[in-house]
Amino acid sequence: MKIGIFGGTFNPIHVGHAIIANYVIHHCGIDKLWLMVSPLNPFKVQQGEVNDEHRLRMAAMVSSKLENVETSAFEFTLPRPSYTVDTLNALSQKFPDDEFYLIIGADNWEVFDRWCGHEELLEKYHVMIYPREGYNIEIPAKYKHHATAIGAPVVEVSSTVIRDELRQLNNMCFYLPDDVYRYILNHKLYLE
Repeated sequence: MKIGIFGGTFNPIHVGHAIIANYVIHHCGIDKLWLMVSPLNPFKVQQGEVNDEHRLRMAAMVSSKLENVETSAFEFTLPRPSYTVDTLNALSQKFPDDEFYLIIGADNWEVFDRWCGHEELLEKYHVMIYPREGYNIEIPAKYKHHATAIGAPVVEVSSTVIRDELRQLNNMCFYLPDDVYRYILNHKLYLE
C-alpha cells in the first residue's frame, strides 16, 4: 500500500491542512494518507502547543471527514525529538509491506538540506512537495526520481496567525473546520 505521511504539530489543524490532505488523496496516487501529529518540531521553539490529546482529537475531526485519511499518533511512541527520517524508518520497520511517501510544503523543501538525515530520506522514500506562496520548487536533477512537485492549491493559512487571532478573540470560523473551531472555543484553547 502507498501511504502518504503528512506530518506537523497541527497547532491547530486548519482548513489549509485539510485541503492539502484532500488533494493528495485524490490526485497523487496514494492509497492512504496519515495526518502524523508531531509532539515536537526540532526547528521550532516551543510555541505553547496545546497538549497532545487536544491536537490529536482536532486532527481526527479533520481525518474523519476525508476518505482514506487517518490521524496517527505514531510519533508519540518514538524518542524525542523525533526526526522525520527516524519516523519513516520506524514506520517501514513496523509496516514492511507498505511504501511511504513524505508530503511537505515548498517552504520545508527550501530548507530540506538542513533536515536530519535528508539524504537518507531521499534515497529511501519519495517526497511530494506542495506549493507555498513565495517559494519556488526547484528539484535538483539527482533527486528527480525521489521528489515530485504536486499541483495542490496554494492555501496561505497559518497556525501561528490563527493562534494570535484567537488570543485577540477574533472570529476564525473561515480558517478552521467548524467542529475544530467549536472544540477550541469549548476547551478555551489558545485564548491566553
